[in-house]
Amino acid sequence: MESYRDNGAIGALLDEYEKAISELQILIKAISQEDLIAIVDPDTKDPDCRSMQTILTHVVSSGYGYATTIRAHLGESIERPPKVALENSQAYIESLSAMFKFNEQLFIDYPKIQLEETDPEKKMLTTWGQRFDVDQLIEHAIMHILRHRRQIERFQLKLSE
Repeated sequence: MESYRDNGAIGALLDEYEKAISELQILIKAISQEDLIAIVDPDTKDPDCRSMQTILTHVVSSGYGYATTIRAHLGESIERPPKVALENSQAYIESLSAMFKFNEQLFIDYPKIQLEETDPEKKMLTTWGQRFDVDQLIEHAIMHILRHRRQIERFQLKLSE
């Protein structure tokens, strides 16, 4: 990143989200199709964590899910785009960029969105059962990218053994 957004907390959230995605894109750029689809963790109970392909499919889908959850909470009638497994790392790089733009558009559409909410009843209920305000959900989205980036790094080490 060569510049920072100049809109306070929203800018900070978007800058860090974009940075996390950029780091993931750099990491996956050279992944071969063979390594992308290789089942690295056949023993996991989580189908989203068997291969780099399943991880990246999950990351992209989740990224859309955070923004659609917020939009629905704001009263929009919106559906999360379908979860789609892609065939190569370049397609994931492009899909991650599109997913980020979708999240960025949320803050363009709602520049004065309330980030913090102290009343638990006014927080969004996530699909996994936790309640978050906008700030917490976007912070979770950023951390989600970082955790799965680390997981992919570990998968790459396993494949190189």
